[in-house]
Amino acid sequence: MYFRFSMENILVTGGSGLVGSHLKRYLPDASYISSSDFDLTREKDVQRLFETKWDRVIHLAGRVGGILENIRHPGEFIEENLLMNTLLVKYARLSGVPRLTAVLSTCIYPDVCGRYPMTEEDLNQGPPQETNFAYAISKIAMAAQIDAYNKQYSTRYNYLIPSNLYGEHDRIDFEKSHFLTALLGKILNAEKEGGGTVKLLGSGEPLRQFLHADDLCRVIRDSVAKDITESFNVAPDENLSIREIAEIAVGVCTGGSLAIEFDRESPDGQFRKDVSNERMKEVLGEFAFTPLREGIARVYAHYREQDAI
Repeated sequence: MYFRFSMENILVTGGSGLVGSHLKRYLPDASYISSSDFDLTREKDVQRLFETKWDRVIHLAGRVGGILENIRHPGEFIEENLLMNTLLVKYARLSGVPRLTAVLSTCIYPDVCGRYPMTEEDLNQGPPQETNFAYAISKIAMAAQIDAYNKQYSTRYNYLIPSNLYGEHDRIDFEKSHFLTALLGKILNAEKEGGGTVKLLGSGEPLRQFLHADDLCRVIRDSVAKDITESFNVAPDENLSIREIAEIAVGVCTGGSLAIEFDRESPDGQFRKDVSNERMKEVLGEFAFTPLREGIARVYAHYREQDAI
């Protein structure tokens, strides 16, 4: 049975965030909520949210941040995310929501794995990386909750596991932003102030897959349209070092006019966490990811136009 998704009553949490802002282009008729509407860490707010009978929930909301934020506030990250995830999935089930899709992160995979790229079967084969351990555990717990509900209550809920995200609707914050957003902010700042160097944390050696938020939203849209209930990774094939990504960004944005300097005294985080997209392709079919150079150019142009710095 396939839902006619345009007729569904769809709830999207985290509607003002990076993914939620992009998703409005693909699911314009859904209801988007943010923390200003409902505090998902409060049970009464979540109960009130589910007084409406939703046909589908897409759960994007979460306390997120870059490596420094995760290191400095692990208690807040695990507490807030555990509360909102547990309550959201619980009351979706209790109110009879037929379909729920939660968006996780590849940080939930083991810090070190015996094979790369990692597949969905490698989840729970080892502890996540120390620098974002608390956040990762909260996301692992939600995956376990969804799997447990499917097993005990025969729900048909699923989760998507995207690689590192970036996009036009991310907010530049040098303390809180993820790497690529912060990098583009530093490039814009150097251009504005006439600096010749972009300073980055770590060694530049770790490997990362970067996914444009628009691509994840197309996957969500297609999953809704085809009523997909399997869980799977969402990541492009490109797996580059932080140094390579920085060099691409400086080249695309400035023609290579800025130097890149790494602070090797700062933490690197997980060395590699690349994942396979084979199951995604089996479930959805072939999918064209946005090439990193193209995506960076689009986001950089948007930030310049918006005078984001």
